[in-house]
Amino acid sequence: MGGTAVDLGDPAWLAHRYDESADAVRFLHCSREHRARVPFLTDEHLADHRVAAMPRAQVANAGGGADVGFIFHSAYCCSTLLANIFDLPGKAMALKEPQILNDMVGWRHRGADPAAVRAVLGTSLGLLTRPFAPGETVVIKPSNVVNGLASAMLALRPEARAILLHAPLRAFVTSIARKGMWGRLWVRELLSRQLVDGMVDLGFEPRDYLLHTDLQAAAVGWLAQQKLFAALIARWPERLRSLNSETLVANPQAATAAAARLFTVPATADEIAATTEVQFSRDAKSGESFGDGQRAADRSAGEAIHAEEIDKVTVWAETVAANAGVPLTLPAPLVTP
Repeated sequence: MGGTAVDLGDPAWLAHRYDESADAVRFLHCSREHRARVPFLTDEHLADHRVAAMPRAQVANAGGGADVGFIFHSAYCCSTLLANIFDLPGKAMALKEPQILNDMVGWRHRGADPAAVRAVLGTSLGLLTRPFAPGETVVIKPSNVVNGLASAMLALRPEARAILLHAPLRAFVTSIARKGMWGRLWVRELLSRQLVDGMVDLGFEPRDYLLHTDLQAAAVGWLAQQKLFAALIARWPERLRSLNSETLVANPQAATAAAARLFTVPATADEIAATTEVQFSRDAKSGESFGDGQRAADRSAGEAIHAEEIDKVTVWAETVAANAGVPLTLPAPLVTP
């Protein structure tokens, strides 16, 4: 392919998109500093970068030598905040929701051959795990729409460890209620993707999902992810740990230190403590200062407006969970509350 040449020895060339029609990988030349500054590695936040493409056959065996940690999450649970902790030059590099992994989901949903998806997913992970400095651990936080591929990613990288980060049921439903129309649309889109992935097995008939309220749809999506996370832990109990967002916020130093140990990040306890203090003092996505108690105050404001609906949906979802065998509390906690 013509155009700008990609130097795979330069980790600034980020594997950004997969072009299934050409079986090629599109790269962006994106600095470490820019990656740390933006909330997600998506098209919206990566405009105005040099672009180049290479046939997948030429990059299929590139990269892949770094230690890898995954942060799989249920959304609205401080996952970006946790990933930001691991922006530690020389120690760790964080990749927040790389677009190329979303491309794997879209391609799969369009009917791609599973073996082909697995092959390209393996190539994508190899290209993403090219750290900026030798010895850095690469921490990948996929979008939660990629959770249907979590098992495949863990199988492709048998040395990798993962944190399954999730908000409690009520906290998640409250977050969606607070976000208004866009949050409610988002959970319905998520549920539609989970249905295609075959992740939703809670005893409902297909038409039932059309009859659910928005917050019921949010709860169904949460239950589907919770059931998936429990199954992943049962399959890989030595490699996976669960983390409740309430525990993370209440005990940030203990949680991030434990995460660093799980991911074998070669940083000292003081280095992890220092970056934790910095990251918890600001908004994970905007970088603006975040005052003590602001998270709790924001949640309380949302609960006050939607309390009756949140209460009813939470009780309903707990009943669904009990009938479907979905644990409300996941095993294998990273740290105890």
